[in-house]
Amino acid sequence: MTSPRRLDDNFDTGLVWFRRDLRSTDNAALYYALKHCERVWCVFVFDTTILAPLIETWQSRHPDTTPQDRRVEIILGALEELDKALRASGGGLIVLHGNPVDLIPKLAADLGVDAVFTNHDYEPVAIERDEAVRAHLTDARRQLLSFKDQVIFERDEVLTGQKKPFTVFTPYKNAWLKQLSAFDLKPYPVEKYVKSLAALPRRIKRHLPTLEQLGFAPSNLADLKLPTGMSGAQHLLDDFMTRIDSYADRRDFPAAKGPSYLSMHLRFGTVSIRTLARLAHEMSLQPDGKGSATWLSELIWRDFYFMVLSHHPKLAAGASFREEYDRLRWEQGKEADEAFAAWREGRTGYPLVDAAMIQLNTTGYMHNRLRMVTASFLAKDLGVDWRLGERYFAELLNDFDFSANNGGWQWAASTGCDAQPYFRIFNPVTQSEKFDSEGRFIKRYLPQLDKVPAKWIHAPWLAGAERLKEFGVVLGKDYPAPIVDHAMARARTLARFGK
Repeated sequence: MTSPRRLDDNFDTGLVWFRRDLRSTDNAALYYALKHCERVWCVFVFDTTILAPLIETWQSRHPDTTPQDRRVEIILGALEELDKALRASGGGLIVLHGNPVDLIPKLAADLGVDAVFTNHDYEPVAIERDEAVRAHLTDARRQLLSFKDQVIFERDEVLTGQKKPFTVFTPYKNAWLKQLSAFDLKPYPVEKYVKSLAALPRRIKRHLPTLEQLGFAPSNLADLKLPTGMSGAQHLLDDFMTRIDSYADRRDFPAAKGPSYLSMHLRFGTVSIRTLARLAHEMSLQPDGKGSATWLSELIWRDFYFMVLSHHPKLAAGASFREEYDRLRWEQGKEADEAFAAWREGRTGYPLVDAAMIQLNTTGYMHNRLRMVTASFLAKDLGVDWRLGERYFAELLNDFDFSANNGGWQWAASTGCDAQPYFRIFNPVTQSEKFDSEGRFIKRYLPQLDKVPAKWIHAPWLAGAERLKEFGVVLGKDYPAPIVDHAMARARTLARFGK
């Protein structure tokens, strides 16, 4: 991958291939194309190699129903805004549906472009796709030019003193901060060159496919009132800036409005990582910059996981970062399958875990603290292979990003780089008491526990059947009894790790 800040070649025509960068501002590929081409067209492809497995998974779980996926709707909303912005500057967005390995070279030929401009994608499957596209374009004497856009520092830009990749976050973060300059955070001035945007040829239809044409039915996205597209990202960023000073103190409490809620927008590129990192870094230098510094650290974690995946593509094939843990013996059989189903459906009998899973199932979002709690519970309380949980999160998270999702799951399962030590096992009850002390989050997603006081909300079974009946709860009827004893599960986990 090359990521020049300078490009020496100039072209008559170019094509910008949007993927994870659905914005018309501060976009590296769009900037380079507009600056170095006389005429530029833009395209997005709904990739059937990605959509088909989503449809297949849905139909395996919900036979005879039309698939739903909030992320497809989120993308459609972002594309509508992007097309509008491009049209306002004289261009427009071509939207295709199929395999980009076939469609991008074909469109490049139809338009007669000299080069296709795009931004780096770091997942192994995406890299293979891009190399296949590159090969087809090269055969036709066209170029594929790719640029760094979704991270501040990539693969080999931040290394140890021995020129090796980091495997522990804190020294990586320190090196990242030491290397950072204002130039790394500088936005790409796309607006200076928009005159190069070309109107779409008449032979190419301008239309966005409908959700139904893509093979999906509407989800509950509209009911969630989730801000999408570039305008949605800006709205959330403006709101977060009013409360960023309290981020460090509030971010771990799921009932509080603590996070930025921008992870989905980073995933689809409706906001630039440079914009966020620049704000975080500048504000972290202020006397009251604790919240901003903590937020910047979270953004650096994102770079860290991208870097780890880039150096260890085996992770995308399901391997543990620490090879010795590929030999762990996870629970198997009917009981393990039933435990996994109970975890997925939010009926483990541990209220914080269940509320978190119901939040994920109904909204596509889960608070970061709860991602750690639920992941630890699956791997270390239930003894279920972390890969199953990783895959389930991948199916549902609006902000799903392979590198961060894999990194988080391997951290919780103690199989990854910079992992939580195997003997640190989240206690779901004490986590609940500490981070949802009044049970506000729990009651939001488990209304059947609404009358249970804070004293008993975290472990209802400890209240006893008679007392629970006073609160309108019968274990096993209104709410499940716990499916596992945490102390016994902890002992089994230590034995699983051979300790």
